[in-house]
Amino acid sequence: MAELYDLSDPESRERGLAAAVSSCRKGRLVVLPTDTVYGIGADAFDADAVRRLLEAKGRGREMPPPVLVSTPTTLDALTTEVPAWVKGLVAECWPGPLTVVCREQPSLRWDLGETMGTVAVRMPDDEGALDLLGRTGPLAVSSANLTGRPAASTAQEAEEMLGDAVAVILDGGPRGEQPGDRLASTILDCTTETPRVLREGALALAELRRLLEGLGASTEELGDPDGDPGSEAGSDPHRDAGEA
Repeated sequence: MAELYDLSDPESRERGLAAAVSSCRKGRLVVLPTDTVYGIGADAFDADAVRRLLEAKGRGREMPPPVLVSTPTTLDALTTEVPAWVKGLVAECWPGPLTVVCREQPSLRWDLGETMGTVAVRMPDDEGALDLLGRTGPLAVSSANLTGRPAASTAQEAEEMLGDAVAVILDGGPRGEQPGDRLASTILDCTTETPRVLREGALALAELRRLLEGLGASTEELGDPDGDPGSEAGSDPHRDAGEA
């Protein structure tokens, strides 16, 4: 049974963060709040822990989890061949609900699944998540839910679905009062000079288009006005990764 800690209480918060850090270092799973929905996380560099994360959700290696970081500079350590406009976009949107898919550093020793040489990275806009990430380093984090069920917007929902699979649950309060508010991040393919939305989420397509145009990036293949991704987006392993 997972241990639940209330992040609104200073004493419980510190004990919970310490327990979560210890659990991650031991290869165990934790539940954490983000600015979008709750996530289930594991040490991104522990292949066995990442495998357990996918198994807990009922997912396979073809749906690799994204990686959450505590600072924008970590993007440089995890990725390579990043177009100039990506860094400008990250400066505008991080921390926040934008996930960027970039080519991963080939020297990294990790196994997130069938990534096709890419990695999805995000810096969440949540104090509890950033505090944890600052202590653990990059975490592989997917939305806290079983495959086919809505992402958890409360710690209690996450516990009901994943409590037997995780060691620690950090309760940061509700993420959305209504099911329609439970929007995960927008995922943007940045592996080429022309950006492409893989999944529209909490960052609206119109706002993303405005930011990209301001940075001089092409928006021809970004997506249609209704938020549907390009026709080839479905083949990307990160589109349905359940990113938090």
